[in-house]
Parts: sequence; structure tokens; C-alpha cells
Amino acid sequence: MARILAIDPGSRITGYGVVDAKNSKTVYVSSGCIKLPNENLAVRLRVIFESVSELISQFSPSEFAIEEVFMAKNASSALKLGQARGAAIVAASVADLPVYEYAARRVKQSIAGNGNADKVQIQTMVQMLLSLPAPPQADAADALAIAMCHANTRTSDGLEYGIGKRAGRRSGRWSASDLRKYSDK
Repeated sequence: MARILAIDPGSRITGYGVVDAKNSKTVYVSSGCIKLPNENLAVRLRVIFESVSELISQFSPSEFAIEEVFMAKNASSALKLGQARGAAIVAASVADLPVYEYAARRVKQSIAGNGNADKVQIQTMVQMLLSLPAPPQADAADALAIAMCHANTRTSDGLEYGIGKRAGRRSGRWSASDLRKYSDK
């Protein structure tokens, strides 16, 4: 079983989600939002680092997943988002957790079946897939979606399902020998 901590980074609100993944079953553990103070960026980054470190200590995850940087509406927003991601990744790295990154479109595709799904669709699907009594707050739902995306792509060998040339095979999975064969080319 793997316990996955996932982060949906933000410079004002950072969502988190924790799930347990065993074989094809994903079980909800916890989720929420880190609400950042209305202070300068350096203080907010410290709060992200400290809060993620506290979540790691509290939940003892074995894996860490986070959303990749995407092009924001302006360069300043993209830089702040990148710095928020960095603060969370450093907390995971300090705790010696493996870090996995997923594009937002891939997360949405894996949860809602649509890479352009909106926040309400993600909240609804997360609620349904994890059998939650109510939809989680939007940023927490995004983090849970990242955790579920990671749970659905990981295997006991750390290899991914449904990626690359072998995705059309019945098993839809890379084997270790496939990786060796293609890495020699």
C-alpha cells in the first residue's frame, strides 16, 4: 500500500489531499487547504514549506505528487506559482519522498475523462470516486484529483499504465524488459 500526499500549489491557497492506494483501490484519508497569510511572498512560501512539512509528519506518506507548472495568464502569476511549487517540493525532498509531477490536463483526463474539465466537474468526480458525503473545496478537490491520478498511474514496480507504444496492448502496461529494450535505442 502507498500513502500519497498530493499538493495543488497556489500563492494564496494551496490544496492538499491524502489517499491510500492499494492495487486498484484508492481510499480517502484527508484533504484541506493551506490558507496563506496576506503577507509578502517570502512569508507565504515559508508557510507552504512548513505546512507541507507538517502534513508529511502527520500523515507519513510514502509518495508525493504535485501539479506541473502551466502557463498562467501573466508571467508574474506563473513565477509565483512556480515558487509555491518549489516550496512544497523542497518539503517533500527534505523528507526523502519521491516526487511525481502531473500536467493539469492529464489529471483532469484521468479523473473526469476530459482534459478541459472545470472545477465543478473535478469536485463532483472526486466526491463520487472517493465516496465523500459532499464535494471537497475546489483546491482540496484538485489535490485529491492529483493524488488519484498518481494512484491510477503507479504500479508496484513504479511503472506506468497506458503510456507510450505499449499502451495499445491488452495489459496496457510497460514491463521492465520493455523499458530496457527501448532505453537501449
